[in-house]
Amino acid sequence: MNPVEISRGDSPVVLGLPHTGTWLPDDIRARLNARGRGLDDTDWHIHGLYDGLLPGATTVRATFHRYVIDANRDPSGASLYPGQNTTGLVPLTDFDGHPIWESEPGADEVEARRQTFHAPYHAALQAELDRVRARHGVAILYDCHSIRSHIPFLFDGTLPDFNIGTNMGTTCAPAIESAVRDACEQAKGYTSVLNGRFKGGWTTRHYGRPAEGLHAIQMELAQSTYLTRETAPWSYDDGKADRLRTHLSAILTRLDALAREGIA
Repeated sequence: MNPVEISRGDSPVVLGLPHTGTWLPDDIRARLNARGRGLDDTDWHIHGLYDGLLPGATTVRATFHRYVIDANRDPSGASLYPGQNTTGLVPLTDFDGHPIWESEPGADEVEARRQTFHAPYHAALQAELDRVRARHGVAILYDCHSIRSHIPFLFDGTLPDFNIGTNMGTTCAPAIESAVRDACEQAKGYTSVLNGRFKGGWTTRHYGRPAEGLHAIQMELAQSTYLTRETAPWSYDDGKADRLRTHLSAILTRLDALAREGIA
């Protein structure tokens, strides 16, 4: 299977989808324990949730699961959140802190996975951002994520519905951050936070270079906003999702307009 799927469009907005894939090569699947094979930390249905929301948007999607290698982690292995519980480039535990491997991969295997999966995904993402910027003079990377709203190992309490990450305003123009923040704050019945527990992963931090016309922003959605329950079988709730898609569509449409107007 190709490690990355690309759908090219003519919008200045590119959607990154690093964590929706569930493909595991047979040799890697065989080394996961029963808990690992459950794939609980998937960004379930996110590619479907965003599908068709912005006509012309380019999408770059990793097909492999994050347990193979995490496409939103620093390839050097450096932690995104020093001093806090998190998972690494190749996770050794799930989000609840439980081991996921019968046989953990060593350094050589991690490097092989980086070259086979992580690098092609980011080469594709970089190529699409460069293409879009060449056409429009600007590109906006909107990195799409979701996570369970209750994970004591990673954070206290209940996660807000919309979690916006710009690495403290450094990865995109202020107008982009403000547009997304305002749309989330105005979404009736939803909660939101800017640069809370999730401030943007490696993807957002790596590509977000506003001075060069490359803007990046991460959206981490609480899975309670569109799943029936945040447990297996991780069923998509059409009613919840349709309501959420209205707000997500408004966000992406506004970002597209900002880029085309030159405000970004």
